[in-house]
Amino acid sequence: MSVEVVRAGRTGCLVRLAVVVVGVGLLIHGTVRGTDDLWPFGPMSQYAMSVPGDTSIDSIRVVALTDAGTTVDVPLDTNGAGVRRAEIEARTSAIVADPSLLQSVADDWARKHPDKPRYVRLELVRDTTTLVRGRVSGHPASKVLAVWQVR
Repeated sequence: MSVEVVRAGRTGCLVRLAVVVVGVGLLIHGTVRGTDDLWPFGPMSQYAMSVPGDTSIDSIRVVALTDAGTTVDVPLDTNGAGVRRAEIEARTSAIVADPSLLQSVADDWARKHPDKPRYVRLELVRDTTTLVRGRVSGHPASKVLAVWQVR
C-alpha cells in the first residue's frame, strides 16, 4: 500500500505562518502588557517564582453551613459551585466589603445540585500556612474574613 504525500500549497503555508505569527504576538503582548485574565495568552506569573524558605502562604476558601446542619468546604470549580477559586481570590477584598457577593455561590450551587443540601450560611476564610526553612511549621491558621446568611 502506497501513501501519497500531499504538500501544502503557497496559500496553505502563508495561512499557517500567519496563525503562528498572530499566536506568538498574542503571547508576547500578554506577557509584556497583560494580566492573568488574558489566559492562555497572559503571563503565567503565579507559576514563575519560588517561595522563600521563611514565609507565610495564604489560601482562600469558602465554607458553607447547609440546611442539613453540616459544615462543608464549597467546591470552587465550575462543576461544584460554578465559580473557580481564582475568581474568589481575585475578588476577596470586594467580598469582604460586600459579603452579599457570596449569594451567587449559593444560588449556583442550588441550581447545579438540586438534590444536595442547600447552603444557608457562607464564610470566606483565609488559611495562612507558615514555612520555616521551606517546611510547614504547625497547622494553618484560619481567619473568617466575611460571613453571609443566604437568602
